[in-house]
Amino acid sequence: MTLNQLRQRLSAVDTELIELIAKRQQIVAEVSAHKIHTGSPTRDFEREREVLQGAREHAAAVQLDPDLAEEVMRLLIRSSLTRQEQSRVAAESSGAGQRALVIGGAGRMGTWMADFLASQGYGVEIADPRESSARYPRIEDWRDHALDHDLIVVAAPIKVTAEILSALAVRRPRGLILDLGSLKTPLKQAFAELVHAGCRVTSIHPMFGPDTQLLSGRHVIFVDVGDTEAVAQARRLFVSTMAELVDMDLQEHDKLIGYVLGLSHALNLAFFTALAGSGELVPKLKRLSSTTFDAQLAVASRVARDNPHLYFEIQTLNDHGRAPIEALLSAARRIRELIDTNDEQGFVSLMETGRAYLAADPER
Repeated sequence: MTLNQLRQRLSAVDTELIELIAKRQQIVAEVSAHKIHTGSPTRDFEREREVLQGAREHAAAVQLDPDLAEEVMRLLIRSSLTRQEQSRVAAESSGAGQRALVIGGAGRMGTWMADFLASQGYGVEIADPRESSARYPRIEDWRDHALDHDLIVVAAPIKVTAEILSALAVRRPRGLILDLGSLKTPLKQAFAELVHAGCRVTSIHPMFGPDTQLLSGRHVIFVDVGDTEAVAQARRLFVSTMAELVDMDLQEHDKLIGYVLGLSHALNLAFFTALAGSGELVPKLKRLSSTTFDAQLAVASRVARDNPHLYFEIQTLNDHGRAPIEALLSAARRIRELIDTNDEQGFVSLMETGRAYLAADPER
């Protein structure tokens, strides 16, 4: 056969693959409807293991790389779970007939929340001075509005969120108020004002970015700021998802966020700052890269593209944020000391301690 003929055969197979994936997705929709009707859980880990193991065994039998077969099936399973989760959220939601206002809805996380609420049947409006490509009605200034919504979500920078929450305490809207802030202690006074004013208020922190579609394996943190019923109402928004719902108090949240966000951000800031100051171009470094360098560069690149103002707030407004940074500096000094003193045993001990700590997490 000629090269063109071989390419035509490949194209025909590619078309078959796409059609088979579409057929699989149609069956997924039926599976999803059946699970919702029977009250079965969305995710079945035992079934996933069976599918992946079966794919590997069948691949080996037809002389296909089992790793490739497993990778393809994992992508299909993830797509299937996303579709099932979205179907369940829409089917089991209680937002029909209710209205929600997302203050800061033109931002990326505000848009995610608006879409999430709309999928539950809420009539969504966004309040933001910025223009938005979102399909929802936009209010330029929420302060000029009646605020007669069933739910008000504040998705703004942390300092601005504090100002908005304090202003809402004066207005005393009837609906549930919640924020999406990455830190909670800077909002403590505003929360107290809302509770004192008799408002229903709680605080949540979705531990994922605005590009997230599947919530399985993701966490949503709920912080009780003095209204237990408000926490329960906020949790109901996510109960149909596969997200892990975690309760924390305000101080514990910010202490842990100092490590989960503050430390990881600082580490990547230091990494790409060192690269930028090395005088070497990233493309040149990548030609000499390793698996570890590639993985770290990918994470650092995502951090570098994110919102620097948000990252600055996370580093500077967290009362518990200094300890993780000091721990990072201390660790770097310790590594340099081991190198300077040619202390191989100390270096090995350091790595063994880290290995033991990480191995203690059963999920790893």
